[in-house]
Amino acid sequence: MLVVSVGGSPSLRSRSGVLLERSRDWLQERGVEVVTFQVREFPAEDLLHARFDSPQVRHFNELVAQADGLVVATPVYKASFAGALKTLLDLLPERALEHKVVLPIATGGSIAHMLAVDYALKPVLSALKAQETLQGIFADDSQVAYGEGTRPAQLAAALEQRLQDSLETFHGALARRPRPVVPGELNERLISARWSI
Repeated sequence: MLVVSVGGSPSLRSRSGVLLERSRDWLQERGVEVVTFQVREFPAEDLLHARFDSPQVRHFNELVAQADGLVVATPVYKASFAGALKTLLDLLPERALEHKVVLPIATGGSIAHMLAVDYALKPVLSALKAQETLQGIFADDSQVAYGEGTRPAQLAAALEQRLQDSLETFHGALARRPRPVVPGELNERLISARWSI
């Protein structure tokens, strides 16, 4: 199983990044291969000028095409998800999320931003034809404490439980996800079938 995780924060230190790291660690402990992309690591010119042929953008698109699912984490600014993340998602081909499960994660200053996942991010994921977009997770700033020195970041107990539950749901959805049949393989299956209709 391959999961692409996408960090939408333009900042090096972000609460959404903490949740993305926790998600990556949880999935890797269960044998899932996770490749992480941070929007801030893409050249700004590639994003702003929609350079579909950029090596980094092509690499991102190739891995998304191979992935079984995506974890997309973003801070919420001005009642919507990060604009830099939107520019990256705009570089995905049409139907890029077809046959994929997506877990959205968002963080914001207060619970007033909680619905941003539903009314801003999910429609974009749906337009990219995600097979299944899970309910997702929202955390307000008070629920994520940055790590200091050797002390790791801390999550509020309720958030830790919600994250665990969402990741279990995501992992289960990945496991039951129907695999697209390769055209040549379909012919082989039909030819070798013992029963006919």
